[in-house]
Amino acid sequence: MGEKPFWQTVPLAEMDDAQWEALCDGCAKCCLVKLQDEDTDEIVFTDIVCNLLDQENCRCTHYAERTKLVPDCVKLTKDNLDKIDFMPPSCAYRLLHEGQDLPDWHPLVSGDPDSVVAAGMSVKGRVIPEIMFEGDAEDRVVDWPLDK
Repeated sequence: MGEKPFWQTVPLAEMDDAQWEALCDGCAKCCLVKLQDEDTDEIVFTDIVCNLLDQENCRCTHYAERTKLVPDCVKLTKDNLDKIDFMPPSCAYRLLHEGQDLPDWHPLVSGDPDSVVAAGMSVKGRVIPEIMFEGDAEDRVVDWPLDK
């Protein structure tokens, strides 16, 4: 039997930067505008996406500066993983943090960077940029980001 992959043997808190970054599947669900109910704290997703997202490749166009350019952008780290409850259920960081394994469609498992799109787990083709949005964000709530 072969060696286990790093995400099954290295705890999140002990991963190096390359391992940590490799966990991102490129779905870009974390870039969706989210709304939080003031009374219940429930978080819902919209199909509105951050203006920094390149919708074709589902990557941030200014990744290193994203938290400076977008004040609401939260950088997911080993230290704040417990506090970030907006990550979608399919997020690799959330899955591993909750003691689960990566799904078959995750690029680290499939070996195919396009498997996330093929599995319907990406925002690609499903969103509008914040800059183009007019109206009430509550009218744009969607449930597909909750798919696992």
